[in-house]
Amino acid sequence: MKPILLIEDDDNDVLFMRDALHKVGLRETTQVLANGQEGINYFNGSGRFANRERHPLPCLVLLDLNLPVVNGFEFLHWLRSQPAFKAIVVIVLTSSGAEQDVYHAYSLGANSYVLKPSDPLKLAELAELIKTFWFGWNVVLPACAEPAEAVVRC
Repeated sequence: MKPILLIEDDDNDVLFMRDALHKVGLRETTQVLANGQEGINYFNGSGRFANRERHPLPCLVLLDLNLPVVNGFEFLHWLRSQPAFKAIVVIVLTSSGAEQDVYHAYSLGANSYVLKPSDPLKLAELAELIKTFWFGWNVVLPACAEPAEAVVRC
């Protein structure tokens, strides 16, 4: 499975999200970046992300909005302006429930907008839903499917 890219600057949120993903079998595929500029560099394959074997393009991005350097909105705008990355699934995972943030994220091309649960059990439930829906029910791009799959599902 291609990696999940978690773009999150809060160490505690990273720890809890990685733990939740681990519990549903997705931790080994998760790569973490601390800001939107690192996300841009990752997708461009520049700097420390030049080796595509170590840093393959993800099929799903979990994106915080309140990030240093390049925020989540700026990163999402950049990602959606790149023709090769328009179909990458982006789930905004944030603590902001502000209506203007929800609207802005969707208008920039977010596939989903989720409020970060503070309860570890709810976070585990979210990780299970991500696995079940986005890598189960959802039909993924052929490049994101397992090579041996006849049907394009993860």
